[in-house]
Amino acid sequence: MSEGAAVSAARQRALDERLSGLGSLVVAFSGGVDSAYLAVRAHLVLAARALAVTADSASLADVQRQAALDLARQYAFAHRVIETRELEDEAYLRNDSDRCYRCKSELFRRLLPLAEREGYAHVAYGLIADDLSDFRPGHRAAAEAGVVSPLADVGITKDDVRSLSRMLGLPTWDRPASPCLSSRIPYGTAVTPEALRRIERAEEGLRALGFRELRVRHLGEIARVELAPAELSRLEDDALCEAARDAVRNAGYRDAVIDREGYRRGRLNEALQVIPLARV
Repeated sequence: MSEGAAVSAARQRALDERLSGLGSLVVAFSGGVDSAYLAVRAHLVLAARALAVTADSASLADVQRQAALDLARQYAFAHRVIETRELEDEAYLRNDSDRCYRCKSELFRRLLPLAEREGYAHVAYGLIADDLSDFRPGHRAAAEAGVVSPLADVGITKDDVRSLSRMLGLPTWDRPASPCLSSRIPYGTAVTPEALRRIERAEEGLRALGFRELRVRHLGEIARVELAPAELSRLEDDALCEAARDAVRNAGYRDAVIDREGYRRGRLNEALQVIPLARV
């Protein structure tokens, strides 16, 4: 076993101890890489004392919703889908830099009563150690609500999650990160259901062309397409480049521009002052 694998394995053991010590919990499960690993691990450690819950709203892409359903079915863990209504919050729609705080506050307002009503001791979500150095307003919402973050608590990183997920056979182990659709809308630009659906259709069209890691940034009638740097060279094919732009136009945008710098994590946060987060 390599040194990196040994470190990841040690952190997984620490995670199992942390989960066992919590006794029972509801896991906020979006279907993404981190929450999928947490949901499966909680199921393996706590069995019937763990429940994964997916929040369904207009900001959740259909592909993400289906991924959550498929994983729960494949690993046979207790899973429920509930409705959240962040799009009824004017502050969320305004899309200030605390949009994620509004979203997570709404999520935890739904999960905490569910946990109390059904006898689960805690609510947990998939914050990882890497997130502590990024701009994460949702972490403030978790701290205020008393929601725990077991992965971050034991120092699990994104590399750990991917390595350990692969060892468990999770299909999510190499999937690109996939935050909510609202994250494609620059701060200060209003979030609307119409914009979210347009973004989703555009990204579906690009995936149909074989692109894996991407973001369609909503800039009004224009969209900026960000692809992983490793995939940018595919656009040297003029026909494929035009097909990519057509996919975005067909989603309802007047035109698309290709970002030649490519996608990088936390792009929209770069204009903000980032203060490292404390663990809760």
